[in-house]
Amino acid sequence: MAVTLADVAARAGVSSATVSRVLNGNYPVAGSTKDRVQRAVEELDYVVNGQARALAAATSDLVGVLVNDVADPFFGLIASALQAEIGAGGTQPGGSKLAVVCNTGGSPEAELTYLTLLERQRAAGVVLTGSTVESKAHAAAVATRLTRLAASGTRIVLCGRPPLEPASDALGLMTIAFDNRGGARRLTEHLLSLGHRRIGYVAGPAERSTTRHRLEGHRAALLAGGPGPDTGAGAAADRLTVHGGYDRSSGYDATLELLRRETGVTAIVAANDTVALGVCAALRDSGLSIPGDVSVAGFDDLPFSVDASPALTTVRIPLQEAGARAGRLVMGRQAPPPGGVATVATELMVRGSTAPPSPGRR
Repeated sequence: MAVTLADVAARAGVSSATVSRVLNGNYPVAGSTKDRVQRAVEELDYVVNGQARALAAATSDLVGVLVNDVADPFFGLIASALQAEIGAGGTQPGGSKLAVVCNTGGSPEAELTYLTLLERQRAAGVVLTGSTVESKAHAAAVATRLTRLAASGTRIVLCGRPPLEPASDALGLMTIAFDNRGGARRLTEHLLSLGHRRIGYVAGPAERSTTRHRLEGHRAALLAGGPGPDTGAGAAADRLTVHGGYDRSSGYDATLELLRRETGVTAIVAANDTVALGVCAALRDSGLSIPGDVSVAGFDDLPFSVDASPALTTVRIPLQEAGARAGRLVMGRQAPPPGGVATVATELMVRGSTAPPSPGRR
């Protein structure tokens, strides 16, 4: 016979209502009483009826984590840290919840579908990670779904994603934004300080927010370093920029196109570290050395970056720390940042893939 709530109450010497309060974590209960209830739950191996509890409560035990590509280490690191926080139970406020990773494949339609499904499941929390498609229609559709979720008691966190515009205080959104512009600017300033003037840029998809922010930081550094065709600022910037996906093959193809446009390029900045691997492969296949002929830089500082040959100069985003913080916020274990937005600083990691241009290519 299945163990009931009343059985747990009898073993702990409390009322069924007190047991419910302890399990739901929605009402203050004395520490000693909570300990007796939790001990009784463990001794009786009591399993909460999730469906009944979801019907009785405003929200379920489910937290949705939306990612663009679960196979991408960028999202994998964030999702892993998120899941660890969401699943952390014990005596922490909110107990444990079930993290469900939703892989959108970068599709705006899939993102909206998952948000609708999470609303139907009365999700306790939703975390949207990574860049967004810059479309007014899509932004409005996302805002509509988030408004409904928030109204039902769902906590919502944006991680590595710009704040929702137009912002609404009524939603209670919490945002962990990455300093993509600042990181990209420091990276290009590093290349300029080495003496590079013909700098190619392999960008991500043109419609993504992260792509725009990193490209803006890159071009701001070029302009500050001295406008003109040599730096790739002004009209020459478009000629030295090629858009593609956030994958290795896009980096490879874009690099061949850059070399066709500008044979004298001395450095290439990649949209992320995975793209940078494709850049390096294309350069080697073209008979060029790194960094002897062309310097290469990436972004994100994914785990493999330091083991590349040569080790990749990149911009570090503390992805695991950001994911863990998002997990605490969505579980209500950490106070929201002032104004609801926290910006995560980035760090320039200078390694062996960048060096001053060789005399013959200056």
